[in-house]
Amino acid sequence: MAYQALYRVWRSQRFEDVVGQQAITQTLKNAIIQNQISHAYLFTGPRGTGKTSAAKILAKAVNCPHSKDGEPCNECEMCRSITAGSQEDVIEIDAASNNGVEEIRFIRERANYAPTQATYKVYIIDEVHMLSTGAFNALLKTLEEPRKNVIFILATTEPHKIPATIISRTQRFDFKRIRTEDIMGHLKHILEENQIDFEEPALQVIARAAEGGMRDALSILDQAISFSDGKITMQDAMEVTGSLTFEMMDQFIEYCQQKNVTGALEMLEEMLASGKESRRLIENLLVYCRDLLIYQQAPQLLNEKTGHLTESFQQLAQQVSPQQLYQWITVLNDTQNEIRFTTNPTIYLEVATVKLANGSSAQPAIESTAVNDQEVLQLKNELQSLRQEVQQLKQNGVATASSQENTSAPAPKRKQQTSSYRVPKERVFNVLKEATKQNLVNVKMVWEDLLMSLSATQRAMLRASEPKAASPKGLVIAFDYEIICQRAANDENFVLAVHNNLSRMIPDYAPDPIFITVDSWPQLRKEFLAGDHQVVENEIFEDQEDPSLVPEEPANDAVVQKAQELFGELTTIEEN
Repeated sequence: MAYQALYRVWRSQRFEDVVGQQAITQTLKNAIIQNQISHAYLFTGPRGTGKTSAAKILAKAVNCPHSKDGEPCNECEMCRSITAGSQEDVIEIDAASNNGVEEIRFIRERANYAPTQATYKVYIIDEVHMLSTGAFNALLKTLEEPRKNVIFILATTEPHKIPATIISRTQRFDFKRIRTEDIMGHLKHILEENQIDFEEPALQVIARAAEGGMRDALSILDQAISFSDGKITMQDAMEVTGSLTFEMMDQFIEYCQQKNVTGALEMLEEMLASGKESRRLIENLLVYCRDLLIYQQAPQLLNEKTGHLTESFQQLAQQVSPQQLYQWITVLNDTQNEIRFTTNPTIYLEVATVKLANGSSAQPAIESTAVNDQEVLQLKNELQSLRQEVQQLKQNGVATASSQENTSAPAPKRKQQTSSYRVPKERVFNVLKEATKQNLVNVKMVWEDLLMSLSATQRAMLRASEPKAASPKGLVIAFDYEIICQRAANDENFVLAVHNNLSRMIPDYAPDPIFITVDSWPQLRKEFLAGDHQVVENEIFEDQEDPSLVPEEPANDAVVQKAQELFGELTTIEEN
């Protein structure tokens, strides 16, 4: 018989075999026992967490004539045919290659007929987010009026791409990433069943490299078994996964702690020359710094999890301050985000190494944060004070504010300050040409999370703004104040922070932010819609505001003039 990969041999055949998803499997078993089976389920979660396996187990459990406690027997003809994929009443469909309207219509027609052998006709649609809009509409009709004894199980890794009308008609189960300890336990069981020797730390390296996916863990284990010489060692696991050895990490972090930039850069070059992958290298260093921090606070917890701590690691834990570790973790995390969008990650790794080895201590960073917080608070207080004074001027007249001035000599009128910020009109129009309402909605859904992910100063800047339009590659953000808009446009770190954090929060979305003033937006929108652009307004903009409404100039009365003379561009005119 031909060799089968471990992930195929050890694919879960019962609910109790599904690792790390106890809440989901128990819910499904209870539904079967109580005969409360829904007509449609949606299984979502990262790859390799058991979605498709659970779908096939559910198909067997509802059709097995000898089902016990919600579990299939896996011995009857029905269970065996479903496992083999030959049961004609259980249909598996890959939506990536069958995503058209015709395929879904064919399913709808077949769903009208009763099952021939099984109790339930089950359709398992994998990667359902790949269906076209027309196919989703065709599927929606079936889910709205479900036939008796027909079950749809939809599986996807990207639930945000599925229309809300589909999701609302299903029972949704979110499969989570499997814990490292659970993966290690399952790998240990498999190796013991196959009578293969192994070192415990090697399993931890494999489990961490799998990033919460059991299928990935089994694939890596398969490679490790082939690579090893009868026993899976720590070194074997490091080589197969491309991870750094403990000695490498000890030496690299020790150079950084000693501020030995030359040694750290040479160590980085050596690690890259040995074939270490950039993304894995950053992940290993992040986990290493995290382990140092945990060891300082709760050493017994780390001993229980790793069981392998070098002498150099223990010495570094005593020498490096927690504040320094916080700074290192921040640098490594920022670098991890940056290398996602580059074809030359070595440059970012070298820059990060210089920052780690030559950066200032974390204390000034803390003081800087405190100073920034004070500046933000002071600006807020000053703005509040200005608003109160303007309100008093409007209520009491100019005489209250100018009683101390010479009444015989009227103050000369100041010309209204002209705008000094040049709005990037062409870039805005390029975004509007490809803008969609869905992109804008996605951004607004994560807007508060985006604010919280920024530093205090960056957060204060972005709070005075609002997203106005979004395309797959661009995002128009309108600021309330021109001075803040100009500052944001000239701050490369701020632009990069908005870009990177949005790409992290919205999968497959990394827009270039474009900054404008809120006063310029109505005119830009009006010009765009008046131009030769084949667009539908309500497909671009979330609101239904009239594009022809341009902010009117404030009345040129004495109160307003005086307020502008006193406060300049900070003046905000409010109509009662």
